Amino acid sequence: MKVKGDSADVFRVSVSSGPSTSSHGSAQDYSEAYGDVYLWGEVLFGSSRTNNDINISLYSGRHDILLPKPLESNVLLDIQHVACGAKHAALVTRQGEVFTWGKGPYGLLGYGVEAEAIPRLVESLSDADIEFVACGEFHTCAVSTSGELYTWGDGAHKAGLLGQGTNISHWIPKRVFGPLEGLQVSSVSCGTWHSALITSAGQLFTFGDGTFGTLGHGNRESVLYPREVESLIGLKAIAVSCGVWHTAAVVEVIVTQSSASSGKLFTWGDGDKYRLGHGDKDSRLKPTCVPSLIDYIFYKVACGHSLTIGLTTSGNIFTMGSTVYGQLGNPLSDGKLPCLVQDKLANESVIEVACGSYHVIVLTSKNEVYTWGKGANGRLGHGDLDDRKTPTIVEALKDRPVKHIACGENFTSAVCQHKWVSSTDQSQCTACRQAFGFTRKRHNCYNCGLVHCHSCSSRKFLRAALAPIPGKPYRVCDSCYAKLHRVIHSAKVNDKKSSLPHFIGDSKDNSNKANFKKPEAVSPNKRKAAKQGKKSDALSSIRPQQIAPLSQPRDATFSVGVDVQQANPRLTLLSTIQSPNYSEAGSPFSEKPSPPYSATVITTMSECSFSESIDERLKKTNDLLNQEVQRLRGQVDSLRQRCEIKENELQKSATKVREAMAFAAEELGLWVPPASSDRNNVMDAVCPPAFSGRRSFAAATPS
Repeated sequence: MKVKGDSADVFRVSVSSGPSTSSHGSAQDYSEAYGDVYLWGEVLFGSSRTNNDINISLYSGRHDILLPKPLESNVLLDIQHVACGAKHAALVTRQGEVFTWGKGPYGLLGYGVEAEAIPRLVESLSDADIEFVACGEFHTCAVSTSGELYTWGDGAHKAGLLGQGTNISHWIPKRVFGPLEGLQVSSVSCGTWHSALITSAGQLFTFGDGTFGTLGHGNRESVLYPREVESLIGLKAIAVSCGVWHTAAVVEVIVTQSSASSGKLFTWGDGDKYRLGHGDKDSRLKPTCVPSLIDYIFYKVACGHSLTIGLTTSGNIFTMGSTVYGQLGNPLSDGKLPCLVQDKLANESVIEVACGSYHVIVLTSKNEVYTWGKGANGRLGHGDLDDRKTPTIVEALKDRPVKHIACGENFTSAVCQHKWVSSTDQSQCTACRQAFGFTRKRHNCYNCGLVHCHSCSSRKFLRAALAPIPGKPYRVCDSCYAKLHRVIHSAKVNDKKSSLPHFIGDSKDNSNKANFKKPEAVSPNKRKAAKQGKKSDALSSIRPQQIAPLSQPRDATFSVGVDVQQANPRLTLLSTIQSPNYSEAGSPFSEKPSPPYSATVITTMSECSFSESIDERLKKTNDLLNQEVQRLRGQVDSLRQRCEIKENELQKSATKVREAMAFAAEELGLWVPPASSDRNNVMDAVCPPAFSGRRSFAAATPS
């Protein structure tokens, strides 16, 4: 994770709450649709500089961010959703792309890398159109707009953590099938050792480690595939959250006094620390309604390590569980029964809630953020490491309207509305630090929003982040211009690498190519359908007669005029390779055979071009498999060494036993038979006669 410093090396990650409703207007008005992602707490791989409010633990590589700092990325992002795990985080853009970063062993990040400092695209989900993502300590889950569930991460804990039916780790996302066939998943929650999901019909499924009854199936067994909670069949689940060893859900229940249904809070799993809200520490193997909250209507829930939080439709917060670190938000409560969090929230209406292991964050209807609980690592965002036993407003976000909040284990995040820097509030240029005056005018950069002078912001760019009108160039600072240009250049290079070859002959007369019709261009609707899994691939529009069959002679030249760029605008045509000995005939196959040299050139070009992308993918897959094999080999070698050590210890112990027996026999002046002799003879020789007689009598007595 990277936190913003003085140097503008990277782009700010922005979030858009929706498209602009006007095609014109000031940049200040349009910037309201964008936001910045802020992070604070224990952030890994983060800061580019050290300030007074940043405490860096160099020995462990961790960064304690005491005040909210904007997250940065090297690409422009339009964020829709953010999720936080123990040591990693993920975000979903409005285009349905997933970016992850942080520390993630065994494929937790989804692209075969164990650590990444800044958000990086999960390329294998580029065509899945993801809508929602959730992060656990050892795994990550994502839900697509079509209701498909994808999981990846560490599955080697023999608990079915990924829901794939095996205990194998997945370094790249894999879709979950099995019982979810034909069902649309709407949301998912990740705990430390288990997960829960809700379908569009309100069905609740759980999978993973079933210790303490966390899955709600009436037992303590683990489940490798998602399994529906039978006791809630016929009821509609609204929200669900997974803790470490307990689960909570909001389920619509029909009230007896009326036919209307309302959301009630159900909990199950480990009841230690009174986290289930039933007034005892007993475990619940099935979902059980919290009786003391039966009169309230809930619609959101959140679970921590030993804490459960419920949010009512009226904006009230109820907490239950351990009182450690003041995480209940009510110093007068013992945590045995649910308590109402008031204090500074007494006259506030809470609209969103999230919690980490031992801290809580809420968002009110006034766009104010409050936190309480454990303050270590600066996770509360108050500039210190102190615990808070009552809700305390985060002053650093007071002037920044917040759109969304999320909690990791030891850190917190918030998506805030982008704040346009007023030119009257800044007296000098952000870049050159020269004071503004009559000759040095102020200008806002339409990408970062900062104030610059004319000489430091003289260029314009077409894709500025804060541009009021899309498709029109706007003024940007020199730093943003260089970064935007670098991103566009890298995108062109990637497109060129993934482009398809264009086979044509060296015919000088192109009039004869009219016999071969060009494929129709793929419409935007077809491209959208292809992204949703429909078979509308651009290459499928090419007719069979437009492509030369593979059974043609090796000395034949290709002169097919297929316009690949028109069929798919993202493809870039390769340079034409021509030979001076090519035939000048306009037909698809020359009547006069060409020299073997030209045929060799064309064959090599086609094979290399078509197999280039496949080879790259296979190479990446092989690299991942090789890494997994090396890891398994290391484990085998370690186990072999341990086995040899144990075997040597066993042999030494056996030798000592024989030496001890020999010494004892020698002390008594007796002869010790070999190890293969009857053991009873040794006992008869060593033991007194009276004891030997009792042994003979016991042997003669029938059983």
